[in-house]
Amino acid sequence: MKAFIDLLARLCISAIFFYEAYDTIAFAKLTKEMMTSYGITWRQDMLLYGAMVALVLGSFMILLGYRSGLGATLLLLYWVPVTLIVHSFWNDPIELRREHAIHFMKNVAILGGLLSVWVNGSGRLSIRRLFATSRVRGA
Repeated sequence: MKAFIDLLARLCISAIFFYEAYDTIAFAKLTKEMMTSYGITWRQDMLLYGAMVALVLGSFMILLGYRSGLGATLLLLYWVPVTLIVHSFWNDPIELRREHAIHFMKNVAILGGLLSVWVNGSGRLSIRRLFATSRVRGA
């Protein structure tokens, strides 16, 4: 049962980042405009394409369970700065503070899920485990 729950958890957490990757790729122009509105003007294209690669690659790695720690690291390198920049509720006007605080806390919970994958690995139901336990028959 634990192996199935590990797989389900990886599926859920990777789904968030697959959607984030889709949104970033499909609306790249709007994403760049949003980056500008938050004051991120230094090497926007490099940061945007780096985020796309980190999101897609990290999501696949976590979902498949192959090098899930590296996948979690890639997603953390994206998620932590985005959370601190976009949901900096402490800088917001009082009318927006509560809403942004809730989004910030949700992102912190997702961060906890990523850290859990990073520390605990991918579990028994993973591609890496499949490769490690399968044997190739010699001819």
